[in-house]
Amino acid sequence: MNGVRKREVARRIFAYEFNKSTHRIQPEEDKAPVYVLTPLGMRCNRVFVVGALLDKDEIKPDSGIWRIRVADPTGAFFGYVGRFQPDALESLMEIEPPELVAIVGKVRVFERDGRLFVSLRPEYISVVDSETRDYWIYETALKTLERIKRMELKKDEDCKLAWQIYNPNLSEFRHIVKQALNSLKEEFELLEELEEIEERKAMEEEEFERIKGKDEFEEFEEEFEFEEEEWDLSDLLSE
Repeated sequence: MNGVRKREVARRIFAYEFNKSTHRIQPEEDKAPVYVLTPLGMRCNRVFVVGALLDKDEIKPDSGIWRIRVADPTGAFFGYVGRFQPDALESLMEIEPPELVAIVGKVRVFERDGRLFVSLRPEYISVVDSETRDYWIYETALKTLERIKRMELKKDEDCKLAWQIYNPNLSEFRHIVKQALNSLKEEFELLEELEEIEERKAMEEEEFERIKGKDEFEEFEEEFEFEEEEWDLSDLLSE
């Protein structure tokens, strides 16, 4: 097994925490993976995110490099896909925004105008349904709360380093988790409301059909009575 590296785990992270993660950890070992330390003390090399692909734009005509924007309930991930990520590029070319997607990708930190920014380099992109997105939000919320707890306890060296570098406001991150979970609650409430509307609509249509059938029968009766009145025999009987 010497020389064989274990594939890095793709971590779940919300866009809000991801975009504030600008500290790189460069191991001394040659060809060792470069990690990014998040404000909640998680080091990550790869991430797993799910959200709405809002934009895909080729940065220059015929460059073959595409810039993407993927939104979750807390913000947006930005990433770049090119010919060196053939699987992701092939999938991206078949997707038209807006569309829900799942992405596994590497984390990249770059500098622009003296500031550090973080971005995604997708390895795989696939279209998903809303249930997958909702489950990702739920699982990511749990993982984020776990990291907040570890930060409170200053559980390990990465947590201590995150405090030193970012000095994060943990209440702010709790609010972000609540914001993400509220988006699920609102969606479920909307779905319940839509289901109730559909049920009422079905009942109204059923009632309408019942009443319609009754009206037609009554119209038939009225027509029959009208025809009977038209054939008035009183004059003949009086004779």
